[in-house]
Amino acid sequence: MERRTLLKTLSVAFGGFAAGFGGQGLAQSSSAKKGALVEDLQKNWKTLLADGADIASTSEPLKLADAEWKKRLSPAAYEVLRHEGTERAGTSPLNNEKRAGVYVCAGCNLPLFTSAMKFDSGTGWPSYFTTIPEAVRTSKDFKLILPRTEYHCARCGGHHGHLFDDGPKPTGLRYCNNGVALRFIPKEGKA
Repeated sequence: MERRTLLKTLSVAFGGFAAGFGGQGLAQSSSAKKGALVEDLQKNWKTLLADGADIASTSEPLKLADAEWKKRLSPAAYEVLRHEGTERAGTSPLNNEKRAGVYVCAGCNLPLFTSAMKFDSGTGWPSYFTTIPEAVRTSKDFKLILPRTEYHCARCGGHHGHLFDDGPKPTGLRYCNNGVALRFIPKEGKA
């Protein structure tokens, strides 16, 4: 399914039509439909994966020595993924990526998000309202004194960003990701 078609379908489904009818039962039904659509995105994420794409074939933990990570990653990706750094807002070309495809961890190629899960948050970082199931793990971060929820790749433990509750419906979540921690695999064509 083309991203444009999927987004139109989602916008109609999530358009808040239940509010116009005033029935609580209908609102609950609408909420259930929204949850089902998110589950469908998560379950069918491989429909956006290019044939023969270079992705991790397992989510088994990948443990490498620090020197190996340094050789494997660019300096910017190493700083973010291995030392929980943050790239400057607005610097990632992935902010403007509009093609259908899958976003994988730059450290280990584990699929984390699809283009159908992405939205423009206006923050300067690629943002997503849900993840591929079992792709990320969360923990508390107190670096800015107030606690934040940070998330890491479930396979290599690489830091990707922080999770906020100011995202769009249906989840209300915003996975705010460092673009340098991701690699995009377009459904059609070259990355």
